[in-house]
Amino acid sequence: MNKEELMKYAYVYVLDTMADWELGFVTAELNSGQYFKNRGSRLPVRTVGASKRPITTKGGLTIVPELTVDEITYETSAILLLPGADNWKDPTNGPIIEKAKQLLNVGGNVAAICGATLALADAGLLDERQHTSNSLEYLNLFSPSYKGAARYKNEKVVVDGNLITTGSAGALELAREVIALLNLFAEETLEAWYNYFTSSDPKYFYAMMETLQESNS
Repeated sequence: MNKEELMKYAYVYVLDTMADWELGFVTAELNSGQYFKNRGSRLPVRTVGASKRPITTKGGLTIVPELTVDEITYETSAILLLPGADNWKDPTNGPIIEKAKQLLNVGGNVAAICGATLALADAGLLDERQHTSNSLEYLNLFSPSYKGAARYKNEKVVVDGNLITTGSAGALELAREVIALLNLFAEETLEAWYNYFTSSDPKYFYAMMETLQESNS
């Protein structure tokens, strides 16, 4: 990363009942930078809430948001990450979906998983973009305003330009596509990283470490 890129952040929207595990892979890799091709760099993760009131995740963890939605800007946003949660229908979450719309319209990156895809569908943000979710039936059932069925892809993860969508079982795929979109890992590192976590075969971990040594030589 160059100096300007280091000033950007991965913004994570946090809300009550959010699914802790769905952004675990991606936030750990972005914030630590442990496998970045530019060694010693990282992409800091910052939590964003509808307010700075503490939220409680589905796993019972308490998170105090660092920022509010209005503090997100296109210039400082590397990507906006939207997790699944049971209460996306709560009107207090409206501003973050409006922010997502603003970012998408000017070329900013957004990644949504599980229930967050429903929130995007409710706002019409999937009507003209290729996307996926938990299922097409899920979007049709829970989002009466959804008109994007023709662009729904029955795939685990879908990337349409600067928008990444996946269902509740796609945490690892979401991380892979975010890392690829932001060009943070060498291609060989990302392939080995993904293969390791999908197979648990240690040969891929050693292969990943070799790619890091090669990038340093």
